[in-house]
Amino acid sequence: MVEDTTQPSDLAAIRDLKAGYDKIRAELGKVIVGQDVVVDQLMVCLFAGGHVILEGVPGLAKTLMISTLARCLDLSFHRIQFTPDLMPSDITGTEIIQEDRTTGERAFRFLPGPIFANVVLADEINRTPPKTQAALLEAMQERHVTAGDKVHTLPAPFFVLATQNPIEQEGTYPLPEAQQDRFMFKVFVRYPSYEEEYRIAETTTIVRDVAIERVFSGEQIQHFQQAVRRIPAAPEVIRHALDLARMTRAHEDGAPEIVKRMVTWGAGPRAVQAMLLGGKARAALHGRHHVSFEDIRVCAPPVLRHRIVTNFSAAAEGYTPDRVIEELLNLADPHETVVTRDGGYNQLLSS
Repeated sequence: MVEDTTQPSDLAAIRDLKAGYDKIRAELGKVIVGQDVVVDQLMVCLFAGGHVILEGVPGLAKTLMISTLARCLDLSFHRIQFTPDLMPSDITGTEIIQEDRTTGERAFRFLPGPIFANVVLADEINRTPPKTQAALLEAMQERHVTAGDKVHTLPAPFFVLATQNPIEQEGTYPLPEAQQDRFMFKVFVRYPSYEEEYRIAETTTIVRDVAIERVFSGEQIQHFQQAVRRIPAAPEVIRHALDLARMTRAHEDGAPEIVKRMVTWGAGPRAVQAMLLGGKARAALHGRHHVSFEDIRVCAPPVLRHRIVTNFSAAAEGYTPDRVIEELLNLADPHETVVTRDGGYNQLLSS
């Protein structure tokens, strides 16, 4: 058993977050048809304090979803269209020389770039060179921008969503695995169902005036993010997240046979942190102040899919990272998983 150190104020925050979460879903439903899983994963990542890669073909309302979410949360929103000629200063900002008309003196003044917003949509991040990608990723990690000898703090909360188009790879600069690891979740945006697409066609080809009600402020979101981190997780739940991450590493003692055959590189320690924080945020959004095994397992696919590098054998046999994760989840029974002292797994996981 884990000691429940949740404070009364945190319990109230979780109740407010659950009520607000239901309201946000209702507000998004005025504009976005379907995509419930995507919305849930975005909300989990936001309140866990992470960032997201969104992958999907054009026309699936990714930009509309993100901008509407920012409106629901009373947050500033900037969209950056990444292109091959985009420079780092185009997104972070630049210093200019400004003259004081009264004294005639000249001094540098910093002009903030579009990254200075609460919600930043990095549209088609794989279309810009590594130098500009690195500037965005550094700002994501450090939460500030350095210009000259001055540090400029980014607004809080700060939530980056980067999109990738999976069907066009010519002239792109795919994010290396080490840079993708900076993103907490990788979320797939799928095609809508037949009925959902009918509703999209019906509602977007008429005159509509949709009013979006603001649910949370930026200050409230920061309060919720702190409350989420204080949610306790039992040692068994932490070990289950740890087991799932370590099972993806082919060099680990007792790694599953499928990983040894199909995986070149597995997930690192950030994956464990992401599953736990995601599990805490999911628990809070559902009104619970403890993390369950289910929370960890629901968060596992978006956490692990961009942290697993499959090999040629996997490609030949049609194994995607998601398929590998599915089989690992089937193997890793949270009630039977045992980690030995040398880091190996019990016979259930290695058979």
